[in-house]
Amino acid sequence: MMPLFFASTSAYVRKVMVCATVLGLADEIERLDSAAHPVVRDERIAAFNPLAKVPALRTESGICLYDSRVICEYLNARAQGDLFPQQGEARWQSLARQALGDGVIDAALLARYEFSTRPPEKQWPDWADAQLKKVAAALADIERQVSDFSHRPNDIGLIAIGCALGYLDFRFAELDWRASHPLTAAWFAVFDAHPAMVATRPHV
Repeated sequence: MMPLFFASTSAYVRKVMVCATVLGLADEIERLDSAAHPVVRDERIAAFNPLAKVPALRTESGICLYDSRVICEYLNARAQGDLFPQQGEARWQSLARQALGDGVIDAALLARYEFSTRPPEKQWPDWADAQLKKVAAALADIERQVSDFSHRPNDIGLIAIGCALGYLDFRFAELDWRASHPLTAAWFAVFDAHPAMVATRPHV
């Protein structure tokens, strides 16, 4: 078994679990409780990751891995999967899409933390707005690319983008991103119905 510090609300943990599910490794992961927080440090997680952030996984040989990018690549190698193209333009495109999806999650998290973590007298709305502008720009780029996307979670870049869109639904429903991104909305309706996505949907 591979212990993983887990949070059902984390888009990055979801990314790992989607990969694990697709690769047939989900039953080999032991989910450990965690309370990752940008201010209050969870020392349990720090035993695996000095940054005290999830996801953090320990391999059966005792190597501690973090963050989601490293863990996903490890799981793919362990299962001899093909979620990461090995060479050529396909590899760089996949990794760039992973960075795009992760970037949406990063920006959305920062916007959420501004209001959910900071005391009211220290909140800076312009900061949150700037993060959501990044989200909007990324969504526009996804809309431009989406006609080339597979409808199955068979590529790390698409898994990252799918988890990012799921996080927006979970934490930023008021953005109503589908209204201005109809092609992405149509793609995600099919992609998010895949069993690996259904099994990993965030919940409180």
